Amino acid sequence: MSPEPIIYGAIFIAVLMMVEGLYLVIFGKSIRLNSRVNRRIDLLEKGNDREKVLETLRREREQHQGGISIPLYSIIQKKAHKANIAFSPKALILVMIGLSGAAFVGLTFGTTASFQIRVGVSIVMGFGAVFMWLNKKAKTRMSLIEEQLPDAVELMVRSLRVGHPFSSAVNIVAQEVADPLGSEFGIIADEASYGMEITESLAKMAETIDMQDMRFLAVAVSIQQKSGGNLAEILEGLAKVIRARFKLFRRVKAITAEAKWSGMFLSLFPLGALIAINMMQPDYYDAVMETEYFIPAVLVVAAFLAANYFFMKMLVNIKV
Repeated sequence: MSPEPIIYGAIFIAVLMMVEGLYLVIFGKSIRLNSRVNRRIDLLEKGNDREKVLETLRREREQHQGGISIPLYSIIQKKAHKANIAFSPKALILVMIGLSGAAFVGLTFGTTASFQIRVGVSIVMGFGAVFMWLNKKAKTRMSLIEEQLPDAVELMVRSLRVGHPFSSAVNIVAQEVADPLGSEFGIIADEASYGMEITESLAKMAETIDMQDMRFLAVAVSIQQKSGGNLAEILEGLAKVIRARFKLFRRVKAITAEAKWSGMFLSLFPLGALIAINMMQPDYYDAVMETEYFIPAVLVVAAFLAANYFFMKMLVNIKV
């Protein structure tokens, strides 16, 4: 049994772990989403000026939005934007280059592959590790925002009912709610303090986060500001709607879990079987590799696997 596939896997896992390690070393623990204190408050408690903190958070939130044409980065731009990564686009590219270099060194000392294969695989590992890391960060952040939003809206409702203005209710959410939503509402509170309309800030945050429930909140506040009405009752009804949508989404996710895992298994099992056969008997395909039908057959099988993956994904991708 050849140890090289295991070495390739170990190098990729090491590269994947290096991404998170670099992120924590450069930006510290304040960017971790499981912190009880949101990042904005953490930066303020360290003695940073409020205007400087606002500028830092806004720059991080907007730096991964459109208009940047860097090779490879355009593929991961949306993920980086949703994950709200503190790395700048250029820094993210440098991280990919550095990880590719680390993977190349590992492949050089751990495998006997040719130079061209090592270069190609190291680039794929560097880019793939960053993409997987960003994808996980984006999913984690968006899931946390979905969970935190109903509680934040209900907190605003309680604040409004005791007589606080809406700007104070937003500021209370910014102080009491952890990241990622706490820092987002902190940006709104600071922007309102410096003269920006709070409805405009809410609409901007809704477009930045790209979440339907956040758009509902921005529209509800905007309509109330223009036409009047009891904002506490409006937000209370919105919180119930958000919770009902979130509950339905979880239910749909549970119902479609079996189909998702079935599709993943059907897509990955042939590849796993191929790797296992090559490890146990490397010359298994030698008799057919020289025939003229081998490459077309491989392409057809690859096309069917890709079609299976995308069709299964389409079947279980239910909008709530």
